[in-house]
Amino acid sequence: MLRPKAEKLDLEGGPDLKDPDLYMRGAHHEIFRALRANEPVYWNPEADGPGFWAVTRYDDIETISKNPKLFSSAKKMGGHRIFNEHEIEENRTDATMISMDPPEHAAYRRMITPGFVPRRISNMEDRIRARVTRLLDNLPKTGEAEFVSAVSAALPIEVLAELFGVPESDGPKLFEWSNATVGEDDPELRVSDEYMRQCVVEMAGYAAGLWQQRAATPGDDLISMLVHAKIDGEPLSFPAYIGTFILLVVAGNETTRNSISGGLLALSEHPQERRKLLDDPSLIPSAVQEIVRWVSPVLHMRRTATEDTELRGRTIRKGDKVVMWYASANRDEEKWADPSRFDVARYKNPDTPVQLGFGAGQHFCLGSRLAELQLRILFEELLRRFPDIEVAGPVRRLRSNFISGIKEMPVRYQV
Repeated sequence: MLRPKAEKLDLEGGPDLKDPDLYMRGAHHEIFRALRANEPVYWNPEADGPGFWAVTRYDDIETISKNPKLFSSAKKMGGHRIFNEHEIEENRTDATMISMDPPEHAAYRRMITPGFVPRRISNMEDRIRARVTRLLDNLPKTGEAEFVSAVSAALPIEVLAELFGVPESDGPKLFEWSNATVGEDDPELRVSDEYMRQCVVEMAGYAAGLWQQRAATPGDDLISMLVHAKIDGEPLSFPAYIGTFILLVVAGNETTRNSISGGLLALSEHPQERRKLLDDPSLIPSAVQEIVRWVSPVLHMRRTATEDTELRGRTIRKGDKVVMWYASANRDEEKWADPSRFDVARYKNPDTPVQLGFGAGQHFCLGSRLAELQLRILFEELLRRFPDIEVAGPVRRLRSNFISGIKEMPVRYQV
């Protein structure tokens, strides 16, 4: 999860999917289209590593995701990122459930599942709508705003604060730590190794304080669930708690925030699709699924082969890194006739393939329903209040090969 800033790679030959600049430029979609057509299981060399297999087709990614015995997520095997988590000096926390295989993964997942059951999520709807309404009320009366900081970053952080049972005033700290954790290739977010170490120390100290509070006075929040959880009859270790806390901070923020930002950008770039939602708001749940497919907020996840195997005629050796590119799978021509078209009504058809923006298999996003609820309410209220809202200037993207993120996005609207 944590690593030093990577140096820019300089490789010859085919495309280097590890290069974060590809995603800043938006050049990856055409590269992925060519790979799906010509080399769907592609060997990507690394200047600072052994290389990895890039898997770009939907069905192959589903197969890998549902076979953890053959394709491991375990930290000891390298974990869920292209770099090897167990070789990173800063990453002294225990493995989190995103870097575990069954049965250990299921045991850790059960710790916090009660926080995401449908009834609990539906009970949050009124409070989420109140937050959205307040954020939109607070937009500048000038008719111009920076949307990420004003709305799309603020909403999921406030919801995360509720899940943690902490004051909303703690939100900016959670937001900063999340950015630093995933922003290892962005010099604005990972200013220096020293800054990152400071963020880790601050985050661990904050989490330790919550541990002490909930140990003495438990509630029904996620922190209490972790502090009082038992794994195989034993209390959760403090290093495992810290690792899980960091995972929840990132997972509770990045996917929703960047889907909101990317969704508004897509509606601004496709005004005819925005018009469909204005004419028929009942399409918004379909639009939410299409936004997540279109944005693919998490670009990839990695697995490691536990034995020799074969995929589409390519021999994958035991120990090889296998990287699943969700951003490619979500535009797979084998699944959709027109995957490069943004279509808010696409998911009105119940036979439409499930988008992989929330992953697949055992690691399917536990908070997907909560993310969908936030997106639905946000676009319901946003389009009702500001039907003409549009992106009004250059969009500044996160430099990352892991998160499809937008750092700044100016918008204009009629007041």
